[in-house]
Amino acid sequence: MNLPVNLHEYEAQSRSRLAAMVEAYYAGGANDEVTLREAPRAWEELRLVPRVLVDVSAPDLSTTVLGTRIALPVMTAPCALNRMAHADGESAVARATHALGTIQVLSTMASESLEQVARATSGPKWFQLYCYKDRDVTADLVRRAEAAGYAALCLTVDVPVLGRREREVRAGFHAPPGISIANLEKYGNQAEKLGGAPQTSGLASYVASRWDASLTWDRVAWLRSITTLPIVVKGVLAADDAVRAVEGGAHGIVVSTHGGRQLDTVISTTRALPPIVDAVAGRAEVYADGGIRRGTDVLKALALGARAVLIGRPYLWGLAMDGEAGVRHVLELLRDELTVAMMLTGRPTVASLGRDLVA
Repeated sequence: MNLPVNLHEYEAQSRSRLAAMVEAYYAGGANDEVTLREAPRAWEELRLVPRVLVDVSAPDLSTTVLGTRIALPVMTAPCALNRMAHADGESAVARATHALGTIQVLSTMASESLEQVARATSGPKWFQLYCYKDRDVTADLVRRAEAAGYAALCLTVDVPVLGRREREVRAGFHAPPGISIANLEKYGNQAEKLGGAPQTSGLASYVASRWDASLTWDRVAWLRSITTLPIVVKGVLAADDAVRAVEGGAHGIVVSTHGGRQLDTVISTTRALPPIVDAVAGRAEVYADGGIRRGTDVLKALALGARAVLIGRPYLWGLAMDGEAGVRHVLELLRDELTVAMMLTGRPTVASLGRDLVA
């Protein structure tokens, strides 16, 4: 089989590699999936205004995130249970991101433990954190991430309850045999295998029973009190919330709709990004997550003020197709497309990107 030449082809070809229930989990969004469909279209609808007669003979895609230099401003977003796509799971993603000189953000809900993934490569990693009703579990996850060498905590704040994902419900989503939430195995009965039943989602039941729906802004302050790691708040769409996060000590904001999987018909990342960048006003870094499918999408996000972007579903498609090599190729496609887009718009460096690039 010929290698896919873009991320859309990866999506189409990966379907045959995934069990129907897993494909429903990876692909689905909330309710009518309006937000899910809108995410890539919102980037497409922005138009670029290129400049000409600029020396673009040596394009430089590198930037820094929280002081770490990365060669590609595309990071891998936290996605649960990567071993459902490929047996090598999150470790394969770690090796691929390291090879491309970027950062993996590992999910609390990973199918490999954070320690195992940390051993897979010396590349920089962030740990995504959900807050559990049992605060001791949350604190222990933070201590483990610190000990394993993770460079930041990415606190996800947009899941007080799981959005109703109808594809998951119809499929009776549950973790396949042999796959569980590896990070929680040490906490006894916290490590359910996400059992499911017809017309239910095992993940929704798990979230309702374990995650803390009473989460408020004081939890950011609490995290600040128990760790020296930088805190990135993920799942922000309102400028006022971004300001509160920064005032509470956050070092970064991820503008995200959670892949269209939480509240349907919310504002797109594309529209939410500029006012959040303006409100934060350089006091924290801002990242964009949602609907990135082309190098031009990355270019537009950076031009609107994002420090870097995160991709979720695309690297899962690559993982399903060819493990580590598939994830690496997905990142390479975005790298190559971004390189061409920067050259054709007369922007040879990430620092040269600005809002005047986008109409």
